[in-house]
Amino acid sequence: MQFIDLAAQYQHLKDKIDARIQTVLNHGHYIMGPEVKELEQRLSEYVGVKHTITCANGTDALTLALMVLGVKEGDAVFCPTFTFFATAETIAYEGATPVFVDSDIDTFNISPFDLEKRIKETISEGRLTPRAIIAVDLFGLPADYPAIKRIAEKYNLKIIEDAAQGFGGEINGQRAGSFGDIATTSFFPAKPLGCYGDGGALFTNNDDYAALLESYRVHGKGKDKYDNVRIGMNSRLDTIQAAILLEKLVAFPQELINRNKAAEKYSKDLKGIYKIPTIPEGYLSSWAQYTLVADDREAEMAKYRQQGIPTMVYYATCMHQQTAFKNMGYKDGDFPVAEMLAKTVFSLPMHPYLPEEHQSDILEIVNA
Repeated sequence: MQFIDLAAQYQHLKDKIDARIQTVLNHGHYIMGPEVKELEQRLSEYVGVKHTITCANGTDALTLALMVLGVKEGDAVFCPTFTFFATAETIAYEGATPVFVDSDIDTFNISPFDLEKRIKETISEGRLTPRAIIAVDLFGLPADYPAIKRIAEKYNLKIIEDAAQGFGGEINGQRAGSFGDIATTSFFPAKPLGCYGDGGALFTNNDDYAALLESYRVHGKGKDKYDNVRIGMNSRLDTIQAAILLEKLVAFPQELINRNKAAEKYSKDLKGIYKIPTIPEGYLSSWAQYTLVADDREAEMAKYRQQGIPTMVYYATCMHQQTAFKNMGYKDGDFPVAEMLAKTVFSLPMHPYLPEEHQSDILEIVNA
């Protein structure tokens, strides 16, 4: 059994993906070829935004978003502490300070209540200038953007939506990738929409932001590649990855249906045995992971491992506990919900081609 079965997905789409790749090999435009522009248009239509700008990976996407917003030394950017390292890493890379925020105990996403608390504390201290919020759509579920937007407007902050795990998720019919001033995603192979290498994209309705992103991703270029008007970076999605994503995007709506069916079966069978994921009313998850909470995580994972069933932990160490941020003065106990999650969550196999019999094998272990 595979935790995420990329081979099964490829076999399902093999002929179409192979044909797309062959087209690129035939025309030979391997960097910023026509498939890149086609993909950007298709992604804009799917997400429901004016502009999509692809780039080399999800980490670069976050960096580009911060660059466009002018985040710099002395700024505070608020982000969850229960997330992947890139969320906070990119803030520090721009010279700004990540200010960590606790999690919501039910959704595992950034807590709006604790977010406002941390903003007030930062303003009161007067050392940093609050600049932006990075909200992460964790495990496939969009963050509470209605509440986050109210807070952002109250304190004049920009919102960056990290939709790398949440791509395909929705709130009342509005799709992930459309909630922030700028949104980002990753096409890392294990993401809900992934390529066969690295890749990323940014989404925005702001024309000025889009123009800056177009420039920053190619060395800060102006009218042509030898007219560099600002300091940028080299972050382009290669054409073969764009070609692969075009076919995967066609299959993506059905894959979302498959993921949600698998999640529904998990939840029905596991309710009352573990704390199962909470999906608020009006929300749709893309189920990047199906994540449970267990008091004795190691014992539970061992039972699955003995039967050849893979499980994974996302994330065992919060950002405020990372060695790279130890000089920030945080201590254990500062973020009680996130720290509890880091010690107790584990994820079961989840992908759009997960056979029902594999889920039945998992239930047999639980019943035993």
